Amino acid sequence: MAQAELIVDLDALVANWRALSDRSASEAGAVVKADAYGLGLAPVATALARAGARRFFVAEAEEGAALRAALGAGPEIFVFNGHMAGDADTIRAADLVPLLNSPEQVARHLEAAPEAPCGVQLDSGMNRLGLEPADWAEVRPRLAAPRLVMSHLACADDADHPMNARQLAAFRAMTEGVDAPRSLAATGGVLMDPGFHFDLTRPGIGVYGGLPFAEARPVVTLRLPVIQTREVVAGESVGYGMTWIAERDARIATVAGGYGDGLHRIMGPHLAFHAGETPCPVRGRISMDLIGVEVTHLDAPPETLELLGAHQGVDDLAAHAGTIGYEILTALGQGRYARRYTGG
Repeated sequence: MAQAELIVDLDALVANWRALSDRSASEAGAVVKADAYGLGLAPVATALARAGARRFFVAEAEEGAALRAALGAGPEIFVFNGHMAGDADTIRAADLVPLLNSPEQVARHLEAAPEAPCGVQLDSGMNRLGLEPADWAEVRPRLAAPRLVMSHLACADDADHPMNARQLAAFRAMTEGVDAPRSLAATGGVLMDPGFHFDLTRPGIGVYGGLPFAEARPVVTLRLPVIQTREVVAGESVGYGMTWIAERDARIATVAGGYGDGLHRIMGPHLAFHAGETPCPVRGRISMDLIGVEVTHLDAPPETLELLGAHQGVDDLAAHAGTIGYEILTALGQGRYARRYTGG
């Protein structure tokens, strides 16, 4: 293998979506923003559409246009960022549904694309996107038949957080009597009480194998090729800054990958690759394109080493970097990997 390989198990991804769909009596959409969390918009969305997903969510109109090209006519595509300046032609051409977030966006949509459908995003307390209650009350009469009215939970990863109940109450109050489907729950909300599910859920990170959906099947395998193996004697160092010095003679494999591929430098001191069942620790700093890995304890120098797979998931890597699985997946999507898809 000459190039690092990112393998996406579409069967596992579909199984995760179905499992989250089965958690609710509501319809399940699918969030595929950021190039399907870095795993490839067209193959991921196509697999989910084959599995029965009919409502998809992206961040920007340009993503929606790419998704429409992949899926063709039929599925409904919602745009979280709403109707931005200059989006009207794209919204019309790709038959997108912008989720309007402000009075300014409502005015823009009704002026630039009044014939196009729209939805509404409400701010139930997260203070990120969405119409405030007073603004919603003002513009609501002008939006006769929104395709969807939604909001987003700030603390759904912690089911017992009191913010969830406050946002649920606020969303119910703001949508009382609304003649449109409602949506509040993404992955975390799907795992909570059915009162959060409303008419449509929006599974995202759980579909891709990440927390808080602890029962998710692993979706991503990442294997990096070994470029060179060398013997290091006791007292010698590996990598920039001499941060690791061998206490005994060691064999070090240099693998093709680094922070230029979304493998954050901060992971290094805690990170291990796997050769089959055997963990192999990183030695020295992760650099832009290369990582040193100790393979002294292996019977023979390996041709590849696995970073993500059955032994280590995206949230394990995230813990080493002090971040979340979302960031790991989307960062991997920017890497120089040969993507390969299985199943689907």
